[in-house]
Amino acid sequence: MRLASLSARAPGLLLLPALLLSTIGAAQTAPAQPATPAPAAAPAAPARAPLPGAASAATGRAASAIAVEVGGVIKGQIVSCPAALKLSVQAVCLYSKNPPASLRPLIRGKLAGRALGDWKTTGTSSTLLASERVNGPVGAFVLLRGLSATESLVAIDAVTATAASAAARPATPAGVVKGQPYVLGRDLIGVVNVTALGGNRYRLNAGDTALTVTVGAKAAQLSGGQTTAGNVELPFAPATDGKNLIFPLLGLRSLGCTVTPAGATVTVACGQSSIGLRPIVF
Repeated sequence: MRLASLSARAPGLLLLPALLLSTIGAAQTAPAQPATPAPAAAPAAPARAPLPGAASAATGRAASAIAVEVGGVIKGQIVSCPAALKLSVQAVCLYSKNPPASLRPLIRGKLAGRALGDWKTTGTSSTLLASERVNGPVGAFVLLRGLSATESLVAIDAVTATAASAAARPATPAGVVKGQPYVLGRDLIGVVNVTALGGNRYRLNAGDTALTVTVGAKAAQLSGGQTTAGNVELPFAPATDGKNLIFPLLGLRSLGCTVTPAGATVTVACGQSSIGLRPIVF
């Protein structure tokens, strides 16, 4: 994106990196000042709210870095965060003259491998978890809310481990086994191609091996590849939330894939391709 274009469309956005750097630099270089006791009769000064368009000194590194990238791709302008959202002082809010439907793929595409899962939508709001680096821990979340048919508010805030766990876990669908790891079909892009066949049936392709599964049934049909075609039984039945296939992680072994734990994430390898992902445990 050309700097001239970004400056013309989002003048407030270009100030964000400078504001953040100047704030951090001032905090690191300013000499300590001796405390001066206030006169006994003087009332305590009220806390000052951050000025509109200014980033708070408490803005987390991950949240501020993601805010710069998101603001650039959506051509957003920094605004003060509405109190009704109950965001922390670390939050950065951006105004965009685009509807949420057009911003969701732009933001997720910009974050690429740092986006953890996909958008979770509730009512008029969508939330996306993100890390500062690929395969890094959850560092921030992006909140997208429609203001009108052609306007959106995008908020980026630091996230706690508790909030991350709650936001990453969708509502428990019928048929899943609590305590067992599952993956969303869309999160397997790169190693397994998932195709909806209709009637709650899906086909999973890994190379030239195909597995046809049915929501709610352990029995599946395997074909192609170096394996013997026929019926196989999955460890747990697949489920769905109405839009996505929710597949048991260990069921990927039926496709010849390997699953290797790596802390809070796992590495799924199918043939020569592999990806890292974070399973969902209901």
